Amino acid sequence: MFTVNKLNITKGNIVWEERYGAEEYAYGKQPNDFLVEQLDKIPLNNTGSKRVLCLAEGEGRNAVYLAKQGYDIVAVDASSAGMQKAQRLALEHGVTIKTVVADLAEFEIESESYDAVVSVFCHLPLELRQKMHAQVVQSLRPGGVFLLEAYTPDQLKFKTGGPPVAELTIKLDDLLDEIQGLDIISAIEKEREVIEGLYHTGMGAVVQLVAKKN
Repeated sequence: MFTVNKLNITKGNIVWEERYGAEEYAYGKQPNDFLVEQLDKIPLNNTGSKRVLCLAEGEGRNAVYLAKQGYDIVAVDASSAGMQKAQRLALEHGVTIKTVVADLAEFEIESESYDAVVSVFCHLPLELRQKMHAQVVQSLRPGGVFLLEAYTPDQLKFKTGGPPVAELTIKLDDLLDEIQGLDIISAIEKEREVIEGLYHTGMGAVVQLVAKKN
């Protein structure tokens, strides 16, 4: 069993600091395909932008895309290098995002504070993932949406990116158990081509979910 501890967190953060510290954008500058496809599910109205939280946002590609659509963005990641590049990407596109450098093991989300939470390839140990998803449910305002794409255990056979161990992936049934209190709009496990920068480079086994809080 993979458990959360300070040693694991520290090692993980070092890896991401090294990866995001490179000049190139590790996963590219384009937003995640699933996010783009499901954009119309994230609420937005004519009286003002809606507040969206992007978890484990890396170098900002999804946060910047959403900001360009008119959303008010808070992006969180444990890597300061990643968040610096997110701000650079936002400047490049002429938008503003709020970035927070914080490990998700220590990050607390305020209740009913977001209109959407986006989790794209955010892979966490089981205990931390369960805690985070419980917070996500509580953090959504009525009508708020949770959008997630992550790798399933079958991804290990493709070796095209993602976690090196099955314990950091997620099955659809487990995900549904962890977000009780939300109504499912769509939820599926599938295989699809994922081409995102240097580290997502081919067919992948993913779980995709859109859920809403009433």
